[in-house]
Amino acid sequence: MREPPETASWFGSTVLNANVSQALAASEFKRLWRAFMTARVTLGLVLLVLQAGLTFTASTHHSLSLIIAGMYFTAALAVRLKSQPQYMGHTFNAQWLRTVGVDLMAFSALQVLQSGNVNYALLLTLPVLMAAILGSLIMAMGTAAGVTLLLFAHAFWMSLELSTETTSLVVQAALTGAGCFAISFMANQLATRLASVERKAQHTQLAVTVQRQVNELVIATLNEGVLVVDDLLWVRSANPAALALLGFAPQPSPRVWQLTEQTQWQALVEVVQLSHQTLHGQQADLSFQHTDHGPRHLRVRTQITPPLPEHGKGLCVVFMQDQREIQARVRSEKLASMGRMSAAVAHEIRNPLAAIVQANALLAEDLKEASQLRMTEMIRQNALRLEKIVRDVLHLAHAPQHAQADSGAMLNLAEDVLRICRDWQRQNSTPVTLSDPWPQQPVTAWFDAEHLRRIVVNLLDNARRFCSGNADAIQVNLERLQPQQNITLTVWSDGKPLEPAVEQHLFEPFFSSDSRSSGLGLYICRELCQSHGASMSYERKPLRSKQQSQVGNAFSVSFCAMPPESASISQTTSAA
Repeated sequence: MREPPETASWFGSTVLNANVSQALAASEFKRLWRAFMTARVTLGLVLLVLQAGLTFTASTHHSLSLIIAGMYFTAALAVRLKSQPQYMGHTFNAQWLRTVGVDLMAFSALQVLQSGNVNYALLLTLPVLMAAILGSLIMAMGTAAGVTLLLFAHAFWMSLELSTETTSLVVQAALTGAGCFAISFMANQLATRLASVERKAQHTQLAVTVQRQVNELVIATLNEGVLVVDDLLWVRSANPAALALLGFAPQPSPRVWQLTEQTQWQALVEVVQLSHQTLHGQQADLSFQHTDHGPRHLRVRTQITPPLPEHGKGLCVVFMQDQREIQARVRSEKLASMGRMSAAVAHEIRNPLAAIVQANALLAEDLKEASQLRMTEMIRQNALRLEKIVRDVLHLAHAPQHAQADSGAMLNLAEDVLRICRDWQRQNSTPVTLSDPWPQQPVTAWFDAEHLRRIVVNLLDNARRFCSGNADAIQVNLERLQPQQNITLTVWSDGKPLEPAVEQHLFEPFFSSDSRSSGLGLYICRELCQSHGASMSYERKPLRSKQQSQVGNAFSVSFCAMPPESASISQTTSAA
């Protein structure tokens, strides 16, 4: 059965439960126990020095008192160093005997052996306090009763020894015993109350600490930037996303800085100042120009917190979001709807397309002229191409994650990639540098020819869009280090490095650094690779085959040298 909301709170009893309270109480008890043991050692040292001084200065002083003081100091020091903190409980156990019992015997013996005007009765309050604070109320009352009996016994002994009136001695013993009872009761109640209050305070502090850590973790992992700015434009806190949006490098530790440090933040400064002046949240679309990257367009929202007690003014919380991500989400929603509609349209196209193919085949049987046969062949080829496009759309719309190995074939990548690059070079009038030497022997891999063309053309189009346009700005490399390894096709360009925000979402659908792009190109290429057991990756590196120092953007496709089913069977056989 689920707990009700009151007890199922994140920071309630289910997380900060009784075990935490017991741990806090145990730590507090250890601190008090060590304090009492240290006080006993200090008192024993004082008694030892005092008795040593009286032994050498007073001729009537009993030397047995010095021995008792020395034994008490040794016993107290041994307990402090060797014993572990332990609760006394409700019975006179070994812990009570090593501490309270030793104190009662030592102080009683010193009281009996007292010389001059030295009175050791007041020292008996120490074991009473110790039993009241480190033990239970029953233990405290029992210790007070024991002290009272010892006082009465000492009064009776004094009356026999001095043969004087015992009334004053008995009254003094009674009053001292009553005081011990009162001290034991009050000390136990105060200790219990203070321990309860301190446990509650520590419990609350721990809950606040846990909640603060959770809040900091959530804010730190947000994709939305968060700034906390006071009325003097000092940034009190900033999460990593906000630092990245403002152009800062990741910092190991937070620092306090002002928004007026850079002039490019002037628009943000004005929004924050307006928020502080009006005490209302603001919203604006701002643009920042970074030196390493292009302009960054942000949507900024502000909120004002209630006034701080010590400051008198609230803080301005600034929420920043990259507009490209906002636009990507909008495009994602629109294109997702368009994708569903396209899948439905593609499904409806298949029937009339099949009729066109069939009618064209029947028509070709009755035609004799070569020109007419060429026309029907063109119709057939384009109809088959449309059918393949429809199949790809349906494949990506319904099940892009499932491999369709039956649509592939063993291709000679050295020949096919070379032909695709030359065709693209003629159509776009852009030079493409091939790796030297280009493989002369067949480099076979399992893939679909039309999908291979689509992937290579898309990668070359992206490279042309962002390259410098210089000689060797676009290079294509095809290699296989060993016969049993997969084949790697790399399209390299000397473009600028991708921004971290772009690289993070590089292969996600509907995300693009270019507002004119749908953001589906690389996503579809990767899905086509995965459907044939291949993989696609991005890396910032120099092209290995050219041995050049210039670093560029490299998109690599790793092909399977055999069909996915054969590869899995081969791996299983080799493992066996």
